[in-house]
Amino acid sequence: MGFELRGGWGVKVNETIEAMRDQWKSMTSMAGMFVTTIFLGITIQPIWNIDEVRAFGEEGTTQGGYILLELALIGIFTFLIIWLARKNLEMLIKYFIMASLYFSLVYSVYPYVALTMQIALSTQTNSFFLALILNLLLMVTLWRFPEWYIVNLVGVLVGAGVITMIGISFVPTLVIIFMICAAIYDHWAVNGSKHMLELADTMIDLKLPILLVAPKEKGYSFLDQQEGVMEKKIERPKPQDWDDHKIRPLKVEEKGRDALFMGLGDVIFPGMLVISTITFLPQTGSVVGSLPFTSFFGWIHLDPLTVGLGTLLGGLIGYLGLMTQVAKGNPQAGLPLLNGGAIMGYFISGLLVYGPSDLIQQISLF
Repeated sequence: MGFELRGGWGVKVNETIEAMRDQWKSMTSMAGMFVTTIFLGITIQPIWNIDEVRAFGEEGTTQGGYILLELALIGIFTFLIIWLARKNLEMLIKYFIMASLYFSLVYSVYPYVALTMQIALSTQTNSFFLALILNLLLMVTLWRFPEWYIVNLVGVLVGAGVITMIGISFVPTLVIIFMICAAIYDHWAVNGSKHMLELADTMIDLKLPILLVAPKEKGYSFLDQQEGVMEKKIERPKPQDWDDHKIRPLKVEEKGRDALFMGLGDVIFPGMLVISTITFLPQTGSVVGSLPFTSFFGWIHLDPLTVGLGTLLGGLIGYLGLMTQVAKGNPQAGLPLLNGGAIMGYFISGLLVYGPSDLIQQISLF
């Protein structure tokens, strides 16, 4: 028996499917960067999984007050960037963010520099210093030639370092609370106040890797990307366009749809739950390597890794749901679907591997 979709709902479904089919390359590319960022975080997690590196020490991993602090800092950062942009102080924004990126890169670049030196020279001497030099070269390249693949390279490396640093600093229960609060804020910031769209336009205009870029067409250049990507240009009817019998609707022209854009936070939040899962769930099951270089990076147990990968899969399902909306060309709040999918993936895979008692950790406010 065959079924045929009729009516408005069916038309909308067909339009969405057709839009996704036209953009499948850019959507697949973005999904690849999403997965790559998190996998890089998984590989370096054993190196940084020590109390001295955790943002608030061992005791801070279960204290919710630090999550409130993180949320406050996100809000302050967002409004500060928007205020500076409105005051035409874009260069000050660029200097600040470039400096932050430089130091954030250390967490993901240093382990691989040390690994390369160990393989090539059988020593790790001066590997940290060399990592700083490599970070400087990346920053100079980004400053002078911020093409989309340079922006993505730096964005993926920074994202891997950030998800690792946050993931090893908080137990999954606190990370989930963080994710829920961030998703609510993201929904309001995109659909309510819309200031997140203004922030995204500022980052695109400054060509900074606080977002990832997936071109839709061959030959796309981020250097030529116009500002106002998240805006719509509304063309209102002129008086002469009206007559006594017809009312013509407003014409809305989408701007800046030559590439798919995703904020780096949309990768960081699901990713930090993956890292937190691997770090704090009971270390049971057989021991497997931290791919791809087991002997250098360290070891990970199979059970928490399985739940971490289940969390990642849930995030990808949320990403697919997000793309059904993005395909229509409208800016969307990514965190509600991405975080929701990752949290569901955590609980479903966690229940299958551990049971309910191990999934919720004891936490306190201070």
